[in-house]
Amino acid sequence: MILFPAIDLIDGKVVRLERGDRSRMTVYSDDPVAVARSFADAGARWVHVVDLSAAFGEDEPARAANLRAIRAICGIEGLSVDAGGGVRSLARIDELAAAGAARIALGTVLVTEPGFAEVAARGFGELLVADIAAREGLVKVNGWRDGVQREALDLVAELAALGFKHLVFTDIARDGMQTGIDVGAYRAIARTAGFPVVASGGISTLDDIRRLAAAGDGVIEGAITGRALYEGSFALEDALAAAEGRG
Repeated sequence: MILFPAIDLIDGKVVRLERGDRSRMTVYSDDPVAVARSFADAGARWVHVVDLSAAFGEDEPARAANLRAIRAICGIEGLSVDAGGGVRSLARIDELAAAGAARIALGTVLVTEPGFAEVAARGFGELLVADIAAREGLVKVNGWRDGVQREALDLVAELAALGFKHLVFTDIARDGMQTGIDVGAYRAIARTAGFPVVASGGISTLDDIRRLAAAGDGVIEGAITGRALYEGSFALEDALAAAEGRG
């Protein structure tokens, strides 16, 4: 199982939000590149980077600071970047691909512009990741602020039919709260998609990581963890070992 340490960016700073709430933000570092390099030094081979300034439609200086950080993180040797946040155009996909992202996540646009999702899937294939966030089974968009009355499982089925092969599923109620994970929810998503998913939201202990890994490669491709790392709930080296079944 791939472990994706997370770097959420606002105005070039590493932050975490509680349940996606912009007003409940903790700043962990002013140097996202140093954070990413520390992850690589600990043995991580992937990092999950989210441009929250783009997702929230913030001003150009904030977004430019994040893009500079993403480019620099993509330049770290041995580290592959899964980048997302506010990806709502082919031009943005091209921009992140040119920056060096190995995967690019689409979120809101998958719901608001289904025709775009089809075109993007056809043109960019496995470079793309469907990034779905839900609360109590219902999809949320626009930085998780807005509901759209869509069942997450229905959306997953539609995206799989379009050809998406990678999917991140975030349980918003658990994100940033360190409340533990719901393996059953990920099993349902993977069964609907027909391929393994990346789990996001609520990882608080090494046992959470072990439980996800134990679900098997057919259910869980990877897991994203952020706050638990930043607040010292466990060391990244130990989390990587747990993800790989070594600890």
